[in-house]
Amino acid sequence: MDFALTEEQQMIVDTVRGFVETEIYPHENEVERTGFVPRELGREIAAKCKALGFFACNMPEEVGGAGLDHQTFTLVERELGRGSMALTVFFGRPSGILMACNAEQRQRYLIPAVTGEKFDALAMTEPDAGSDVRGMKCFARQDGDDWIVSGTKHFISHADIADFVIVFIATGEEDTPRGPKKKITCFLVDRDTPGFEIRDGYNSVSHRGYKNCILTFDDCRLPSSQILGEVHKGFDIANDWLYATRLTVAATSVGRARRAFDYALSYAAERKQFGKPIGANQGVSFKLADMITDIDAADLLTLSAAWRLDQGLPSNREIASAKVFATEMLARVTDEAIQIYGGMGLMDDLPLARFWRDARVERIWDGTSEIQRHIISRDLLRPLGA
Repeated sequence: MDFALTEEQQMIVDTVRGFVETEIYPHENEVERTGFVPRELGREIAAKCKALGFFACNMPEEVGGAGLDHQTFTLVERELGRGSMALTVFFGRPSGILMACNAEQRQRYLIPAVTGEKFDALAMTEPDAGSDVRGMKCFARQDGDDWIVSGTKHFISHADIADFVIVFIATGEEDTPRGPKKKITCFLVDRDTPGFEIRDGYNSVSHRGYKNCILTFDDCRLPSSQILGEVHKGFDIANDWLYATRLTVAATSVGRARRAFDYALSYAAERKQFGKPIGANQGVSFKLADMITDIDAADLLTLSAAWRLDQGLPSNREIASAKVFATEMLARVTDEAIQIYGGMGLMDDLPLARFWRDARVERIWDGTSEIQRHIISRDLLRPLGA
């Protein structure tokens, strides 16, 4: 086993970390205060990312991306996790689902997303269909060569800046041994499509400035040419996407935890009470020991899962393990960082309260901790017939 980064990987880590520290950190307090990212600032971040050659670094070279392997891209996401999501979203990582585009769709959606001319967002969750994706009610009925869509999606991340949305919609129903289940089809929907509206979503305490939106479809007519992949086969490409996003959540959780830990470590060494640094007391030093052990374990779980993907090995359970452990680790680490700081940890002068609030959503989106545990236990028990 070789745990060392290659020279190229270390250079990428250093470059992305430097980018986050110089281009993202200075704007975080204002975004936190206003809950808003000016569009010109977003364009500026995207332009600087392109200048570095990192825009769409998750996409294959054949379509204009950097073609990073899963492990190296996970390192990129880990470093981006140190910064505000409202700002790092402009770093530009198009959804890998777009690789399912046909030749015509590639020119209209994939290539513009890779070059940064267009931003995409992905929509699956509904008010009555969160973890139970098959329970979605947003429905499309066929009308000749068109599909008429009606329904609502919500909690759709960064749809406010999207030029088009990748939407999963029920297009039928099938009988299964466990009862009827919806057939799901994936559609590409342009922002200005008649009958389709992107509205502001809810005010969240987590990741301020990183907007969630509500999408409404009111007899929205979509031609069959807007279908991504095959009719009723939306789950096939959705599963590939979920692998990538869950790994991203794990990686960003590790990056954010390391930033919180750095604050706690420095404070423990500098802050004096009773004539000595508070880090000299086991009540604090043992916290630091547990925090770094947690962080390192999550880091290794995450990179190991990414390595398995690169090797073409089964990775569903490993990615679920990385996601559940890293997100729950982040909650523990941010909480302990605040405890080490005491009352100052909750003040706006420091970003720790923001890290603490931001950490809460990581255990919910892209598959709750309970869903991850279901995936893990199912993977363990099915081979035994249970």
